[in-house]
Amino acid sequence: MSITGLTTFLWFDDEALEAAEFYVATFPDSRLGDVSHYQAGGQKPEGAVLVAEFELFGQRFAALNGGPQFTHSEAVSFQVHCDTQDEIDLLWDRLTADGGQESMCGWCKDRFGVSWQVIPRRLGELLSGGGDAEPGAAWRAMMDMRKIVIADLESAGQ
Repeated sequence: MSITGLTTFLWFDDEALEAAEFYVATFPDSRLGDVSHYQAGGQKPEGAVLVAEFELFGQRFAALNGGPQFTHSEAVSFQVHCDTQDEIDLLWDRLTADGGQESMCGWCKDRFGVSWQVIPRRLGELLSGGGDAEPGAAWRAMMDMRKIVIADLESAGQ
């Protein structure tokens, strides 16, 4: 079999290149790839961006300017694992800036409508309790959060 990988395609109206540049500027270990353009007779004007390819954390993405027919929803999101509260704060602030939206339990949308989960890498450990923590206490604390605050999860139930 010669299957060589997977590329996540994100559909935009006209913001594909802007979104790709935003994601590359937001996440470390990222790069912008090839950008292709509509030819004469396409659904967008000749020369308009068709697809902007980019890479985040070694994962390939393509942003397509396909028109307004389809929009993003919470049915698909990208989960970003952070080691520190500073990392969570930085990504949360960048993703929710300029028209992004906060949601609950570490979920947010960026200004393009793409959903993200910005969570501590240790979330599973924190939610499972462990030690002398009251079972379910961190879960209940998280359910009241928008942006995840690691210290509040750690101190829940103590």
